[in-house]
Parts: sequence; C-alpha cells; structure tokens
Amino acid sequence: MASQLIRQRAPTLGTIAAASVGAGLFYRMMSTNTAAAETVAKTAPPAKIFGSGPAFASLKLESSKMVNHNTKLLRFEFPNGDAVSGLKLTCEPGYLELMVKHYPSGKASTHLHSLQPGDSLRFVTAIPGYPWTPNKHSSVTLIAGGAGITPIYQLVQGILDNPEDKTKITLVFGVNSDRDVLLQKEFDNYEKRFPGRFRAVYTVSNPENGSALRKGYVTRELLEEVGGKGEKVFVCGPPAMEAALTGQRGKGGILAELGYSKDQVHKF
Repeated sequence: MASQLIRQRAPTLGTIAAASVGAGLFYRMMSTNTAAAETVAKTAPPAKIFGSGPAFASLKLESSKMVNHNTKLLRFEFPNGDAVSGLKLTCEPGYLELMVKHYPSGKASTHLHSLQPGDSLRFVTAIPGYPWTPNKHSSVTLIAGGAGITPIYQLVQGILDNPEDKTKITLVFGVNSDRDVLLQKEFDNYEKRFPGRFRAVYTVSNPENGSALRKGYVTRELLEEVGGKGEKVFVCGPPAMEAALTGQRGKGGILAELGYSKDQVHKF
C-alpha cells in the first residue's frame, strides 16, 4: 500500500490510518489562534479537514525538523486557520503534525522526508481514529513497538490533557536502541504531572553500553512484572510483535494467555 502513496505529479498520502505503522505517522493538533477559535466556537462549528468519509485536501508543509536519527516531525498548516482536524481526540484549530520514521526501502517515508517547507502534500484518505470515550475504562494498558508509539502517544495526550478524564494509563514501549525511544521527554513530563495515573516502561533490545534502560523485548514476563492490568489494551507495533501479543491463525497470543478477551484488545 505504501507504494500507492506517491503517484503522478502531486504528492499524495493515500491512507494514513492503514500506513501509520509502516511510515511511523503521528498526527497532533496545535492551537494557532485561541482568540479566533473562541470566536468561531460561539458562531458556527469549524470546518473539519478529515470527516467520516474520504478527505481531499492539499496541505502546505510549514516546517520540518529531525527528532532523532531517522525520524522527522512535519508540520502542515490548514488553508483555513479556524479549521479543525475532525479527529476524535484532537479538535483544536491550527495545524497537523506528522511524525515520520524513515525506512530506506520505504517509498512513502522517503518521499515525506524529502519534503521542504512550502511543498504541499495531497491527502486522499479517511482517518476515523479510535472512538475514545472518557472514563469508559478505569485503566488501560498501552503497548507500543518502534514507530507504533505514534497513535499510542495521541491516545495518551487525549486522555491526560482532558481534565474530565480520570483513566489510569500504563505504557510499555519496546524499541531497538536507545536512540529509538521517541517522545521520552514528553512521557517523563506526563509522569511528573500525573503521578499514580501514568507510568511508562521502556525495554530496549540492543541498549547502549551503560544504558539506564532495561534490556529485552515486550514479553509475557515483562507484562506480568509491570502489572497494572488494564481493562482495555491498545497495541501498535511491528507485525511480529503484534502477532506475538494478539495471536494469529486462530491461535491466541500473550494477551490471551494473560486473560484478555478479544474485545478487550484493540490493534491500531
């Protein structure tokens, strides 16, 4: 599917939701004009860039910056500054941010990394997102691997930045190396702001010498050690990790062994 993201002359991002793990996409809304947003809210509902159906929008790249050795943060501005994304957890007017991990053989991520400020990207997609309901679950467990942290982080933001939502969160994040631990500063900040409500656990398969991070993979033993079994589990990561956790070909995975039913597990 990734090969279909770039076609003809106009750069096109075909299906963000389906390609989010492969391209390492992360979308986040930021407010650009609070006063204007309040005025719009009092008059009429703001326009949505992404609704329930396919969107056909061309967004201009405002800025691009490296986050680590292979990941960029791309910020796209909306044509109308009062427009909102239409995504479930982010509805502030402003702009869209994509966190994109570059894969040497990936056409989509290579193209996205080549974009320069002023370039435009055409979005032809529907982004339904997960229909999160505040306080539906008293606690959740979020399991991410590599670039799969991107939708997981959006869920963390949506829960913890909502003062009405009291859901407790346990995050387990597995990566290849210390340099691959994306958003650690943001997660550290959440742990300080929400002690007892948010906890992040990292595991690195190939840690650096003297690394403060634990060595290993996301295993049953690690999940049992972490504890804090949530009422709902969200998983996003490489295919092999997801298969080990959720099972395949009719066979249950690690989460089933830990007592989770199918309706308790959601894969992004």
